[in-house]
Amino acid sequence: MAQDRNPRNGGNNRGGKPGNKPGNTRGKPTSSGRNSGKPSSRDGKPSSRDGKPTSGPRSGPGGQRSGPGQRSGPGSRSGAPRSGGRPSAPERTAEQKIYDGPPIPDDVSAKDLDKHARQELSGLPDKLADKVARHLVMAGTLLHTDPETAHKHALAARARAMRVGLVREATGETAYALGNWAEALAEFRAARRMTGRHIYAPMMADAERALGRPEKALEYDNPTTRAHLDEPGNTELSIVIAGARRDLGHLDAALHILETEPLHTTNRSDWVTRLRYAYADTLLATGNTQDAITWFHRTAGTDTHHTTDVHDRLKQLEN
Repeated sequence: MAQDRNPRNGGNNRGGKPGNKPGNTRGKPTSSGRNSGKPSSRDGKPSSRDGKPTSGPRSGPGGQRSGPGQRSGPGSRSGAPRSGGRPSAPERTAEQKIYDGPPIPDDVSAKDLDKHARQELSGLPDKLADKVARHLVMAGTLLHTDPETAHKHALAARARAMRVGLVREATGETAYALGNWAEALAEFRAARRMTGRHIYAPMMADAERALGRPEKALEYDNPTTRAHLDEPGNTELSIVIAGARRDLGHLDAALHILETEPLHTTNRSDWVTRLRYAYADTLLATGNTQDAITWFHRTAGTDTHHTTDVHDRLKQLEN
């Protein structure tokens, strides 16, 4: 749900709470860690057919394969004495652990994924599509409550289907939730190339800003991108652009950008809360404390999911 995942607050205080409520329904994410999660083989699977390391042929001393009837040691064909039990399975490599991903509860079904999202997996073999879909369901379910595990699910899906735009989108979103900005940006770029969608623009701009590149963030404020975003998406982008202007010391420009957005709407969605918070925070930065307090109170009126620290800000300002 890229359209549901939102950039952080537009002010200079970048350490606030995440900008969205915890999800309680299963669906596709709307994050690739320091490890890319990409297996070595072309099809996204580990090098062996079953995902386990190959053990190679049995061999006698010196690496030579034992011939018929030859025994390389007493009581054992391999030359090693029998221990009375089966040898333990070799430990999975880091790459294979990424491919495996976290366990998926038995009651999680591929059908829990949005039908339009499932259509984007239709080019995969049925069993593979089912596994990828279930990892995406888990990534979406855990995105706001356990982003680290959500990211591992997304990486497991990416390891299996890295050429599917939906999967790269999910990996970008979970990386974004973790604050892995460079990784999120790379995944969103890949998703945009594959899908042609612009819905990632607010998060991409915010990632540029988080990486200390506000000028790059401003490049997303263009007519083409704006034309492809709906009202919430355009507002989210404006919040980020205003934040980038603040980073550059352009406070008046930041205020002007936010004042062109629907600050007085009767809509009570989370994006309205974030818009009002960014506006209040920018007013405070200009020294207009009383107006800032007024808008922080208006923010509190719509922040029913506690997506911001507005109540703490009001305590600080009014005490």
